Amino acid sequence: MNISAGQPRLTIIYNNNPELEFDRNKKLPDHQELYLDKMDEKMIKGITIGDRKIDNPDKNQRAQFVAANLTHALRNNNEPMMASLCSYLAMRLPDLQQVTINEKNGGMEIDFNFDKPYTTEILVAPPTKAKQLPQQPSELDDAEKRIISQN
Repeated sequence: MNISAGQPRLTIIYNNNPELEFDRNKKLPDHQELYLDKMDEKMIKGITIGDRKIDNPDKNQRAQFVAANLTHALRNNNEPMMASLCSYLAMRLPDLQQVTINEKNGGMEIDFNFDKPYTTEILVAPPTKAKQLPQQPSELDDAEKRIISQN
């Protein structure tokens, strides 16, 4: 089930670093689509989030579960699992644009952003005060006069 509606890209940001990007414009191979379907079948039978067992979880609960597992995959640099879990989130939540995962103090915070795509911030320094060019040759300082006279 490829979805062309929604946002074209999903970005996964882990501890303030963009780690993964999924391009929804590229067709997912059939075997990967089947894998995502099997993930849904298993999760519908029940998942555990924290200490809570959830029977027949809804789409949002499954997405939270997948994102929590994605955190473990990122932490352990398990690239095949990262790709599968990122694909799941991108394909099952077509309007999802960013998942931000931050780990701190032994816990994790997961935020789903449906409102704006990820963009890199470009810091721009305020303009510096440029030296005013002299209006008259008499305003040149001694160093500038030596440079001019050498040429």
